[in-house]
Amino acid sequence: MKRVCNNFLKNKKGVSPVIATVLLIAMVVVLGLIIFLWFRGFTQEAVTKFDTNVELVCNDVSFEASYVSGILSIVNTGNIPIYRIKLKTSGQGIYSTKELSNIDGWSDTGLNQGDAFSNNIDVSSAEEIIVIPVLMGNSRSGQQSFTCNEVQHGSLITL
Repeated sequence: MKRVCNNFLKNKKGVSPVIATVLLIAMVVVLGLIIFLWFRGFTQEAVTKFDTNVELVCNDVSFEASYVSGILSIVNTGNIPIYRIKLKTSGQGIYSTKELSNIDGWSDTGLNQGDAFSNNIDVSSAEEIIVIPVLMGNSRSGQQSFTCNEVQHGSLITL
């Protein structure tokens, strides 16, 4: 019985040490890249507006929104220009997010202080709409849009 086991082990071949070393180095490099990209996702490029972090500027955004008979109306009552608006609609278990654009009658420059927007927007199956402001800020790579937190800065409209 011992002879059979010894012969079996003698005839078995393994991976050469050079190939094993190359495979180990490749696995370490791939693992390092994965960890690097994972950590990179935690940090975002800083976006500023008026030399302040744009997240803090969201606290100063003030607007009124209403939806009556298919017409969405938004008035910027604050001092911060609103670049875009995102509409998050929900109803009957369906959720969708839409950003107002030129097609919807939204201006390229957005809403400055005291400006108003009013247009027919179809949200037929929605039970509620959350109007979320989007600001334009500066970063190292140029101008960049920033969506404010919907819970803190969104305006809920119940239909």
